[in-house]
Amino acid sequence: MKKITLIFIISLSIFSCKNESNTIKNDKAEIKIPDTIFPWEAANVYFLLTDRFKNADKTNDLMYGRQDDAAVLRGFKGGDLKGLTQKINEGYFLDLGINAIWMTPVVEQIHGSTDEGTGKSYGFHGYWTKDWTAIDANLGTREDLKNLVDAAHEKGIRVLLDAVINHTGPVTEKDPVWPSDWVRTEPQCQYTNYENTITCTLVKNLPDIKTESNQNVELPAQLVNKWKAEGRYEEEVKELDEFFKRTGHPRAPRFYIMKWLTDYITDFGIDGYRVDTVKHTEEFVWQEFRKECDYAFSKFKKNSPEKALDQTPFYLVGEVYNYSISQGKDFNMGDKTVNYFDKAFDALINFELKWNVKQIEEKEVFRKYDSILNNNLKGYSVMNYMSSHDDGQPFDKNREQSYKTATMLFLTQGASQVYYGDEIARELQIEGAVGDANLRSMMNWNKAENNPETKALLKHWQKLGQFRNNHPAVGAGNHNEISVENGLVFSRVKDDDKIIAGINLPKGQKTIDVSSVFKNIETLHDAYSGLTVKVKDGKVNIDSNFDIVLLQEIN
Repeated sequence: MKKITLIFIISLSIFSCKNESNTIKNDKAEIKIPDTIFPWEAANVYFLLTDRFKNADKTNDLMYGRQDDAAVLRGFKGGDLKGLTQKINEGYFLDLGINAIWMTPVVEQIHGSTDEGTGKSYGFHGYWTKDWTAIDANLGTREDLKNLVDAAHEKGIRVLLDAVINHTGPVTEKDPVWPSDWVRTEPQCQYTNYENTITCTLVKNLPDIKTESNQNVELPAQLVNKWKAEGRYEEEVKELDEFFKRTGHPRAPRFYIMKWLTDYITDFGIDGYRVDTVKHTEEFVWQEFRKECDYAFSKFKKNSPEKALDQTPFYLVGEVYNYSISQGKDFNMGDKTVNYFDKAFDALINFELKWNVKQIEEKEVFRKYDSILNNNLKGYSVMNYMSSHDDGQPFDKNREQSYKTATMLFLTQGASQVYYGDEIARELQIEGAVGDANLRSMMNWNKAENNPETKALLKHWQKLGQFRNNHPAVGAGNHNEISVENGLVFSRVKDDDKIIAGINLPKGQKTIDVSSVFKNIETLHDAYSGLTVKVKDGKVNIDSNFDIVLLQEIN
């Protein structure tokens, strides 16, 4: 289970709501942080594997003695932090309506390779940690990460990194196993009950952190030697001493890792974490992590108030593998249920939407999500997706329904997660690739920029993404059905934000009843066709060559 993340806002005034003001004083000046809250429950998140997105620095393509000898799509391919920053600065994400980017872990990965039946593999995906305190040199430097976060924040984009506390990277000739008081190397998980999902290794040769332990442990010898060689041992130990003195936590494995992960909050000002392999770790671990993340975010805002976007709290979204919105707050572990939202996560990744869209009508999908999010999950949310990096059964494996993918992903309530390349129908089946490697091909920028059919598809994603970004009501408002004849027409309303959308409508002339939301003589804009119309007798007439209508009022 391998993952990571980032985010942006097009208009803070549109995409936020009021909260109490907060003035922070430091030795520089008195700085007032904007009185706004970003609606994470309606966010447009773009998820990417940094190594597969954009290569802007070919000098770091193979570091630590790594070789270009992996099985198909199982080695490093050159994507880096500079490449991602370049696309942020070019406005690619703004054009797509993305307001958050989540990227796979940037921490230093094992240097060696493994071969566990799928061919020779390296840690290009970011889930095989060697050192939580360092940026992997294949991706760039600390300065590169700082520049990336700053560039995103300058455009109102929020940044999610990916947190792994459950396991280290595999053992190789170059990467020794961590001490036995830190990790277990057996038994392998069976996934039938609570214990054999947590107190075990996910797969063969993936050492499991003893997250249940409160035993004081020393730093692994390999980290001590590494830090001494890099000239930073004393500073790392000093910071650890300060952390454990402040928190009173035992020097147990999980708390070391929490300290290392929350440093990315105080050092770079990231806005949230997507948390990996949540159900494979005791739920109290995530409650402890929540507290440390909140403390670190508060410290960052105090130290750098000029860099604080607003008063939005730190965001945590969890990957509880196979969690579905239908389960509400209670995830079934076989012999018990667990509530991961409790004092921990703001949202969980929803593995269900792709099946809903395949199995039931669009109107039923919207009714279902509106009911659950406004009842059982009220106050929390889910992050929906249609394809991902380790889901071998995406909604549209052959990329034959890419228009529908965008329509349902962006118009369904909850946060949306675009997987890199969804918007250009990046191939999900690659000749010679095995298993999840198929899902992780290189982003095809030539196709995105030069293929007419791809550019038309991208335009569809951009229109929907920008509309959703400009209107948090789409993802977080109350859903009301207006008509199910000749297509589906519905409204979404959140506070003062209100829209009406229609899908599967007839092309050409269409009349839409807007009386439940908009008044007579109001001027409305169809964000899909670009047409402007006036409300007359509670209706608008739109003559477009599209089967979608996205209506918003013109202020």
